[in-house]
Amino acid sequence: MLLSGSGKGQPGAVPGWVGYALLPVLNLVAAFVLSGLVILVIGENPVYVLSLLLSEALGYPEAIGYTLYYTTDYIFTGLAVAIAFHCGLFNIGGEGQAYLGGLGAGLVALALTGWPWPVVALLAVLASALFGAAWAFIPAWLQAKRGSHIVITTIMFNFIAASIMTWLLVDVLIRPGSQSPETREFDPGVWLPSMDRALGWFGLTIPASPLNLSFLWALACCLLFHIFLRRTRWGYELRTVGRNERAAVYAGISPSRNIIIAMLISGALAGFVGVNEILGVQHRVILNFTGGVGFVGIAVALMGRNHPVGIILAALLFGVLAQGGGQLSFDYPTINRELVMVIQGLVILFAGAMENLFKPQVEALFRRRSTTTAAAAADIATGGRG
Repeated sequence: MLLSGSGKGQPGAVPGWVGYALLPVLNLVAAFVLSGLVILVIGENPVYVLSLLLSEALGYPEAIGYTLYYTTDYIFTGLAVAIAFHCGLFNIGGEGQAYLGGLGAGLVALALTGWPWPVVALLAVLASALFGAAWAFIPAWLQAKRGSHIVITTIMFNFIAASIMTWLLVDVLIRPGSQSPETREFDPGVWLPSMDRALGWFGLTIPASPLNLSFLWALACCLLFHIFLRRTRWGYELRTVGRNERAAVYAGISPSRNIIIAMLISGALAGFVGVNEILGVQHRVILNFTGGVGFVGIAVALMGRNHPVGIILAALLFGVLAQGGGQLSFDYPTINRELVMVIQGLVILFAGAMENLFKPQVEALFRRRSTTTAAAAADIATGGRG
């Protein structure tokens, strides 16, 4: 629990929105203040630099398309981390699960040349979920049945996934006659339509960008995530195991079964990154298409408080940093990709490892205000008769 008290009834209680909204905003402000100091040290104006970052991410339609494209990946990996968190698990294997999910989507696209794209898209979604879930199953089984720590096994499986993909793309799936480790390009008829093309069907025109229909699927996954966790018996059991495993056992809930279910869902969600990247943008299976999104998903889930709305907002923030940061070096030669990674790292630091930095002060402030208000109300009710 982030903060005690719901803010209702008891004097001194802290409103729930403080933990879900105010603290993340304070952490974000602190991260950007420190980032501004770093930019100032290298001799640039932090106000101009951060203003340009926002402008290049949200200032015109094409930039917004790129930002939402990055956001899509972060939503998938953020949800993947969050579902595991709700079961008391720390899945840091999203990178490998996304990698294998892309392989599944790519194999479907390679095999179904000439098929209509809606059928290919549906089967690619299923394949990416299956491959991602399968890659999460072994660490889940080891945790549930053998007590192996999920953090260690998922780290190892990230490296194993990278090695398998390198072998496949160098020795098995490589395009004939090519020296580049990638498959042949998919038939254009099976590509997942870009958003500008899809909106064109309805007479709407937007600039071309990598944004594609998988963004809508990401939003749908957020809704399904909430329904599953809050409106189903399986979601209740999963959350119970995450809150108190001993109480879950006493209630007849199997921790091992829910650990495996949570990790299967987590792996499937991470696998959807492959739909966005492979079927929607790259149109071939390539090396390192994930680009670290599995690790960013950890920060997205932490900053979003494992809630789908928070995850969307946190994913959008990191999408802004990815798109806007990538454009800074064109206007500021002293600012390179590494500095942008420093800014991202500071956001991750304050949103993750130091998420409770301001918690004691904020709690104390709200408790004092609540107690003072309650005392004043009691004084008014008694007519000031001590």
